[in-house]
Amino acid sequence: MAEQNSNMSSKEIFALEDQYGCRNYAPVPVALCRGEGVFVWDVEGKKYYDFLSAYSAINQGHCHPRILNAFFEQAKKLTLVSRAFYSDQLGKYEKFMTGIFGFDRLLPMNTGVEGGESACKIARKWGYSVKKIPDGQAKIIFAEGNFWGRTLSAVSSSSDPSCYEGFGPYMPGFVLIPYNDIPALEKALQDPTVAAFMVEPIQGEAGVIVPNDGYLRKVRELCTKQNVLWIADEVQTGLGRTGKLLAVEHEGVRPDILILGKALSGGVMPVSAVLANSEVMDVIKPGTHGSTYGGNPLACAVATEAIKVLIEEKLPERAEKLGLILREELNKIPKNLITTVRGRGLMYAIVIDDSIPAYDVCLRLRDAGLLTKTTHGQTIRLAPPLVISEDQVREGAAIIRKVLESFKK
Repeated sequence: MAEQNSNMSSKEIFALEDQYGCRNYAPVPVALCRGEGVFVWDVEGKKYYDFLSAYSAINQGHCHPRILNAFFEQAKKLTLVSRAFYSDQLGKYEKFMTGIFGFDRLLPMNTGVEGGESACKIARKWGYSVKKIPDGQAKIIFAEGNFWGRTLSAVSSSSDPSCYEGFGPYMPGFVLIPYNDIPALEKALQDPTVAAFMVEPIQGEAGVIVPNDGYLRKVRELCTKQNVLWIADEVQTGLGRTGKLLAVEHEGVRPDILILGKALSGGVMPVSAVLANSEVMDVIKPGTHGSTYGGNPLACAVATEAIKVLIEEKLPERAEKLGLILREELNKIPKNLITTVRGRGLMYAIVIDDSIPAYDVCLRLRDAGLLTKTTHGQTIRLAPPLVISEDQVREGAAIIRKVLESFKK
């Protein structure tokens, strides 16, 4: 077999994926080969600010040395045994995580969408065995605009036609209500066959939609009142991104089931987790759920160190402080260029005026040395790694302003 060319140009890399890959993505045309902290470099050697952070998977920054060291040290010893046997890493990881987040038990999985699937399975099982919902009738409520992946279950809960069209028949028992709408939730929860309400504290893919103050407190109150499990999807909002370790902490509430992923490994490998107390988690018995790679020793070592980095480097506090500066700088951009600035911590979105093509903005940002991407038309998300400095936040915002102003010349 011929040796692979390690010196391909960006155009050659684009062509290779286009010829041999499934065309399920439309990436911004830049071919990256290295990352460190808040920066990435393309194969031609150009340096960029990463203002997307792999959709918040790289909160700790690219290639954090402590996380990489944990990876290498564990990789030299043991990487995978499956759950057919015990390993010396899983129990320690479970104890560490439940202690940090205040739950009794942890279910280890790999990807964020597996976390969502697992939470739904737990909720249905709890609905039948604890709430005594008649067999086959359990419902789970979701908010319109949600996004938790692209499995058949995940797209069955979607209100976005590009996610679900052409993939039916859909998962039964999924109910959609408007996001940030307490009266709609109150009405839906009156159905005695509802087992759970799954919601993002801030909707990410929908365009960083922040609910009204008090929304999550009311969600907690209503779910408790109606004996319904509240599932918080913190795959994107969790682990420091919004200025707290968890986004639910902004309202001082706790869900019955917590889903984590993305930054749980600091971008090193796929790791996710579902946390709950025993009265919920214990409905899962041997043989009813699992994953060959879930809870593998390598993932446990990496995820433990990734959380330690977040806490010991005070990255949630950093996100809260620098997020205020980012908002201040973004609000200086003329309103004829961006119509809306919204977000919390270092999770922001700007809505570009309709006279300016948002995708073209991303291309010019790339040319100016800053990478991000559009979502839902005119919305651009801004989510740099939490290790970013104040000067870098201001420089990134200045790049964004300069690029936007270039469209009005």
